[in-house]
Amino acid sequence: MSEETTLPRPAEPDWLAMTAEELIAYREAENRFRASAAARAFTGEPDPGAVIEWRELALPGRDLPVRVYRPTDHDGPALPLVVHVHGGGFVGTAVQSDWVNSHLAARLPAVVVSVEHRLVDPDHPVADAVDDGWDALRHLVRDAGPWGIDPAQAAVFGESCGGLISALAAIRAREAGLPLRAQVLVNPATELTATMLEHGSAAEHAHTPTLSVPVLRLFQRLAVPPGTDARTLSPLHAGDLGGLAPALVVVPTHDPLADHGRRYAERLDAAGTPARLTEHGGAGHAFLSMPGVAPQAEAARAEILAFLRTSFAA
Repeated sequence: MSEETTLPRPAEPDWLAMTAEELIAYREAENRFRASAAARAFTGEPDPGAVIEWRELALPGRDLPVRVYRPTDHDGPALPLVVHVHGGGFVGTAVQSDWVNSHLAARLPAVVVSVEHRLVDPDHPVADAVDDGWDALRHLVRDAGPWGIDPAQAAVFGESCGGLISALAAIRAREAGLPLRAQVLVNPATELTATMLEHGSAAEHAHTPTLSVPVLRLFQRLAVPPGTDARTLSPLHAGDLGGLAPALVVVPTHDPLADHGRRYAERLDAAGTPARLTEHGGAGHAFLSMPGVAPQAEAARAEILAFLRTSFAA
């Protein structure tokens, strides 16, 4: 999990022809870059008001790495918990979200735990990552004391595929009677069914610099093995979306997945779950993880902070 100083970024592969071996090699190289000092020009500098460390959660059958953000020198009462899930699906690391997570930890204040979930590949469908998100949330709430967490003040926050994982965690939390104060879903993927790419935004923004339809086709193929009911992994197709934690759905307009967020916010609202949809004109997918090149990231970070602060104060 070390952060290296200077690394070249790997060349973009042929997504549709990529073999399993090529996928693993690509994501290892890409994640080394995302965790390097060189990437900070894109991903932003952490807030100096937060301390960051890697830890491990002992979950059933596995130890799961998590990146933990705490306010510096906090000696007060137990803090709210924000469980964050980074984007990427088959590539990505919690380090790429240091900018936003350290800011939330310092300014809410809160303990932010970013889940280094199992990445999608031929051996690990997205169901494994979904389990990682839910198991991490449940473990932290149940074992809140050693973490300095107030178990009655918990929220989930996910980006892209992490948004899908967080949305499903919010549904599981309701079913398990685990109270959540909020869910924040940023450029979320909300369905993996055959109609995943039949939304208007996928056609309009099929080849953006930060996400393209060929990448989504590869993700869909790896995420849902043959014989799997994709609806069970698609929040947009959940049967009951009532009684969930209030949601903030953040949508960049120049994103193939923009309509995923829009339609999910509509479904939440129709089910009676409070849902606020905000759109950021001209922003592309994953813009919140790239404040160095996406000016809209600052406003999105501010609205997430304000939404969570209000949710925890309620």
